[in-house]
Amino acid sequence: MTFKDFNFNEQLTEGVDSMGFKTPTPIQQLAIPVILEGKDIIACAQTGTGKTASYLLPVLNQIGPTPSHQISTLILAPTRELAQQIDQQVEGLAYFTEISSVAIFGGGDGMAYENQKRGLQNKVDIVIATPGRLIAFLNSGALKLNHLKYLVLDEADRMLDMGFQEDIMRIVSYLPGNRQTLLFSATMPPKIRKLAGSILKDPEQINIAISQPAEGINQIVYKVYDEQKTKLIVHLLKSGLYTSTIIFASTKEKVKALYKDLKSRQINANAFHSDMKQNEREEILLEFKNKQLPVIIGTDALSRGIDVEGIDLVINYDAPPDPEDYVHRIGRTARAATTGTAITLINERDQRKLKSIQELIDKEITEGILPPELGEAPVFKNTPSNDRNKNRRWNNKKGPARKGNKPQNNKPAPSA
Repeated sequence: MTFKDFNFNEQLTEGVDSMGFKTPTPIQQLAIPVILEGKDIIACAQTGTGKTASYLLPVLNQIGPTPSHQISTLILAPTRELAQQIDQQVEGLAYFTEISSVAIFGGGDGMAYENQKRGLQNKVDIVIATPGRLIAFLNSGALKLNHLKYLVLDEADRMLDMGFQEDIMRIVSYLPGNRQTLLFSATMPPKIRKLAGSILKDPEQINIAISQPAEGINQIVYKVYDEQKTKLIVHLLKSGLYTSTIIFASTKEKVKALYKDLKSRQINANAFHSDMKQNEREEILLEFKNKQLPVIIGTDALSRGIDVEGIDLVINYDAPPDPEDYVHRIGRTARAATTGTAITLINERDQRKLKSIQELIDKEITEGILPPELGEAPVFKNTPSNDRNKNRRWNNKKGPARKGNKPQNNKPAPSA
């Protein structure tokens, strides 16, 4: 199957060709025909499967080569970074049409708000927005959605996790009842189904490889002491095997600390966190996308808000608390049928997290061998988490060379 089988209008087809799209992904094959039929849809697909194009293409085709330049489409996204990326993809796919779009999101100064306000007044067809900023425009009267035909909720699960459920329902109250609603989510917990039931009409349901990492990801886990983590990361980054790397840490404080450590070791890296100004974050993402910055460090917010091709290594400095977040993190590599490596660093406290991840993906992750210069890996005891004495004994060890630590019987990690 090719994109020509969808019979898009000539201008959109030209945009698809110019973007280098050849063969539709599974989510695109299933979702596009349903959306073209005018049906509501609830689709579950992991990151990196091409879901953005699976709703943009049919909506752009329906708007047509000669749009009315009234806001016909609203796309809600959880983060400003994702909103900007969707806007960029609209610009590329709709290049040969007269369709226009604007992204509106919070952050920045008053000038950013005024620029977005002017953008809305320029008779755009598509608005891509984060919920909070959109409500601000609706409350001020600067935005009217009386002519809306299409509502898209992208990363719906992430929006609910971030506490946007009330905002979403408030936004829906401003919209015409006669519309087509498209809900896309990487996971399908009960709260998503409840939301879908309240705003969708007889939706078609599509599920694509729920919570399964792409086959092209070489997954490796290293068991380490905390003090070995940064040393191992430096070893990996200086190996020369990887050109584009994302490192995920659990908090912005750890992001900042790791950035300082890597910088002191002459690693060209930068941190990405919420304490930065919007223009600083945009500059870092642009440098990373253009391969001028080889390493970027962030929290889980980055796992849903970055769409960059060619990332060949993802490192989990901390195991994520939710196994679903593991899938999102490592989904930044091996996108669009390419290959990549995902490395997770596990201390003894993370054993249960690792077990939950392996149960979710139904696969045992290959264990890597620590470089000899980093010392011996810890030997974990399979003790219950409430056995405080045993946990305390492990936590009180001050390094990998403590007496009584036996060498780890690791299998060599497969080549990247």
